[in-house]
Amino acid sequence: MSASAQATGTPKASIRENRAWKKMKRNRSALAGFIVITFFALIAVLAPVLPILDPIATSWSAIRKAPSAAHWLGTDDIGRDILSRMIWGAQASLMAGVVSVAIAVALGVPFGLISGYFGGWVDQVISRITEAFLAMPFLIMAIALAAFLGPSLTNAMIAIGLSAMPIFVRLTRSQVMAVKTEDYIEGARSIGLGHLDIMLRYILPNIIPPIIVQATLTVATAIIAEASLSFLGLGQQAPAPSWGSMLNVAKNFLTQAPWMAMWPGAAIFLVVIGFNLLGDGLRDALDPREN
Repeated sequence: MSASAQATGTPKASIRENRAWKKMKRNRSALAGFIVITFFALIAVLAPVLPILDPIATSWSAIRKAPSAAHWLGTDDIGRDILSRMIWGAQASLMAGVVSVAIAVALGVPFGLISGYFGGWVDQVISRITEAFLAMPFLIMAIALAAFLGPSLTNAMIAIGLSAMPIFVRLTRSQVMAVKTEDYIEGARSIGLGHLDIMLRYILPNIIPPIIVQATLTVATAIIAEASLSFLGLGQQAPAPSWGSMLNVAKNFLTQAPWMAMWPGAAIFLVVIGFNLLGDGLRDALDPREN
């Protein structure tokens, strides 16, 4: 079999994909996680067209009102509708999770590829820098970067992405080191293919599954990090809604208006659980030892 055929492994890859899909469909917890994520993603995308109140409109006659027919989830300390703020806040939280992980993958995977493929002093330099980053707690590093860049949702996403990048450098490096010794890689070298072709056409496609799994799990961590930064005033800025900033306001009214904290807290909990369940399901479905 040619190097190209072995690398892509079209028939075998199709069989593995079918088996992975069947395992995912049988995994009820993974499907539950997917449903939860889809629900929140839909309401975030449809927020501009949903028939809801203005999330930043205040009403001094409706301050800290309990859930009612007029305000299904109640109102906050200045009379804003919590349901509207929850829906619009989903945009900030989900976007922060996805964009942050996209930044981490876009930066971490290339460095991991280079480190694992070339080895030697290149690997030593990248690995030592990665270890230095990993020595710092993820959330502490994100807070420090966000404080340095300035309070905004964009800067929070950059800070979270940079903080999560070492995870993908380390994961990609380990996967490349395992794959580059395979026979089809030696075959690709023997026919004169360059390093870039080998890395992009033969190594990268074969290490994507674990990267996808890690990315799914990291989205949950990024959502918690964004909520933490917003809670501290380093993320989404008022009056724009964010689940974390809603919790920051709600902490002052836990006894008078517990619903102010209950709904954003429940939303963060459900989304994080959803991504964790989906990530665990993907890990089981894409595990080559099981396929």
